[in-house]
Amino acid sequence: MLSDEELLRFSRQILMPRFDIAGQQALKSARVVIVGSGGLGCPVALYLGAAGVGHITLVDDDVIELANLQRQIAFETAQIGESKAETLAARVRSINPAVSISVVNRRLELNDFDREVAEVSLALDCSDNFSTRFALNRACVAAGVPLISGAAIRGEGQLSVYDSRNPESPCYHCLYPEQGNEDLTCSEAGVIAPLVGMIGSAQAMEAIKVISGVGRPLVGRLLLLDAWEMQWREMKLNKDPDCPVCGSEHV
Repeated sequence: MLSDEELLRFSRQILMPRFDIAGQQALKSARVVIVGSGGLGCPVALYLGAAGVGHITLVDDDVIELANLQRQIAFETAQIGESKAETLAARVRSINPAVSISVVNRRLELNDFDREVAEVSLALDCSDNFSTRFALNRACVAAGVPLISGAAIRGEGQLSVYDSRNPESPCYHCLYPEQGNEDLTCSEAGVIAPLVGMIGSAQAMEAIKVISGVGRPLVGRLLLLDAWEMQWREMKLNKDPDCPVCGSEHV
C-alpha cells in the first residue's frame, strides 16, 4: 500500500487515469538494475528514483573525472575521483529517501550478469561498450527479464526494448552480431551534452511503461535520433530465427 506521504509525492502520476494507484504500486514493487552510471545512467536513475521505483541496483566500477561533468548531470566538480555508482546512489536518495539502492562498484564478469539479472524485474543498459551489452542481453534472455537499451555518441542516439517474455520480440543480438563491432567511445568520437539526457530520459519512460503495463513499449522497434536535425526515425526490428541467443534452437 502507498503511504499518505507517497500519495502526495507521486500525486501528479496517480492523477492520470491510465496510471492511477495501480501503476504507482507497480513501480514501488519493481526491482531494476541499471548497468552504467554515466551519461545515460544518471538521468535513468534520477528519474526512476524520483518516479518511485522501489529498488534500484547501480552497476559501475568507474570514478568521476573532469571530462564527465559536461554531460553526467548527477555529479559535481567537488566529487571528482569519487565512485560514480556510490555518488549517483546518494543523489537518488536525496531526491527520494524511500528508494532502496544497491551499488555494485566493480566490473561484472559473465556469471555476475546472470546473478544480478535474476534478482530484478527489469534491466537497463546504460553502458558504453559492446561486451557489456552482449553479456547483459544474454543474461536477460536466459532469465526472461525485459531489457531497455540506449546508446548515444556524437549527435546520434538510439533506443529499443527487448522483451524475451514476448515470443515475437527480438533481442539485442538480433540487431548486432558480436563479431565485427568495435567500440567507439565518447572520448574518441565526442558527444553533445543534452543527447545523453534525451536518450536516458526516454529509457526511463520505457521502463515505467514496461513496469506499469501502461502504454506501448518499444518492443520490435528501434528509435534513432539525429539531435542536430532534431529528427526521430523508427525502424521495425524482426526476431532473427537463427539468433544464437534468442533463436528457437537456443532458447
